[in-house]
Amino acid sequence: MTTPPAPGPAGLRTQGPADLVVTGCTALTHDARGEIVFVHDATIVVRDGRIASVTAGAPEDLPAEATHATYAAHAANATHAVEHLDGRGTVALPGLVNCHTHTPMVALRGLAEDLPAHAWFNDWIWPVESNLTERVVGLGARLACAEMIRGGVTTFADHYFAMDEVAAATAQSGLRAVLGQAYFSSQGPQGRAASLDFALRQRGAADGRITTCLAPHAPYTVDESDLAATAALARDHGLLVHIHAAENREQTANSLARHGRTPIEILERAGLLDVDVLLAHTTGLDAARDLPVLRRAGGRVAVASAPRGYLKFGWDTTPVRALREAGVPVGLATDGAASNNTLDVWESMALTALVQKYVERDPTWLTARQALDHATLQSARAVGLGDEIGTLAAGRRADILLVDMTGPHTQPVHDLAATLVHSARSADVRTTIVAGRVLMRDRELLTLDVPQIAAELNTLLPELIDRSHGKRIQEYEG
Repeated sequence: MTTPPAPGPAGLRTQGPADLVVTGCTALTHDARGEIVFVHDATIVVRDGRIASVTAGAPEDLPAEATHATYAAHAANATHAVEHLDGRGTVALPGLVNCHTHTPMVALRGLAEDLPAHAWFNDWIWPVESNLTERVVGLGARLACAEMIRGGVTTFADHYFAMDEVAAATAQSGLRAVLGQAYFSSQGPQGRAASLDFALRQRGAADGRITTCLAPHAPYTVDESDLAATAALARDHGLLVHIHAAENREQTANSLARHGRTPIEILERAGLLDVDVLLAHTTGLDAARDLPVLRRAGGRVAVASAPRGYLKFGWDTTPVRALREAGVPVGLATDGAASNNTLDVWESMALTALVQKYVERDPTWLTARQALDHATLQSARAVGLGDEIGTLAAGRRADILLVDMTGPHTQPVHDLAATLVHSARSADVRTTIVAGRVLMRDRELLTLDVPQIAAELNTLLPELIDRSHGKRIQEYEG
């Protein structure tokens, strides 16, 4: 059995020596309807950074007694495969996508705990962020990239400051990223201009692994004229817009009181729903008013959901079911580690399944297979890479995880989807591959030196967390 090939770029090399071959794994694939199909005893062949084939079982002309190394050479159509990975005992998944985060905020992990959003922003995070330096941003981003590689994240969508440093960290780590320079209207026209400048300079960097976007912070920190100007820039330059929107019910109530419109309605009037836009959180979505707006959007609208942070802040959660029924892709995210404490998308997947069952009072929703769909194809579509990643199929980028299924907590396996969502953990990721390059092999990180990064970052923390100056980068009013 061969998985149905996804449309790939013209000229995909399907013959000749392979760059990488994975054998003996169980591969999570999708059929023509987008349904998840597990292919057992699979061989995955990678050429030029893309998946050339995913097949099940040894070819008919290969002797049954052949070793996996012989199998790999045969599958590669040559004996010159650069690397062979023995996938026995693992499940191969498409690389996970962290659809909304602020990677440098790992430097603030655990700094402001057990606080409401107003105090978290105004008393802690925004005063500390006024101390940010490019070096702190770069070190924080590298530490975050290491954490994500270990947890099976191969693509992340980041929204922060000093983003050239994050781009450099992305290039060094080997990850794929969708990056945007955040800005507020309080910065004046220069903030928006800097976001555009970054997006145009870094688009296609890191051997094409970096995609860029515009990143206005939120409707309550970016005024409507600035939002409209952002929409025009996005349309002119073909850029995604990544923005926080309707983060909680209080923001929506305050927006209605001040403007007579919800945050989603403000985005519509500014023209941002007529371009491609990624909305972070939307736990404050007003279903009666906002869902019709999203249904008539002229652009591609998607949502990133980070359930752990909502539980910590005591917020509602992203209305995944209603958004899915409205045709809006919902991807999984962690937000920054300052609020979420972790960049573990595996945990986001499990929490999404559990929290959705709870809020809907329906144990049949969200199923393990639906959760895996959100973690793979839905997340890829959310960040605008739905034709490139998100499934293991010919023509897709070779962003692949090998997840160890031999541990006592994952045995026995009666339902593989349920085991992956509810029993497996991010620590079970054995190998992480991006564009055919192995970034972590047998749990050994190959591209970043974590002790060195953490040691230097720790020397900079006293100045970073000093709030005695009384400054803030912004005021949170919701």
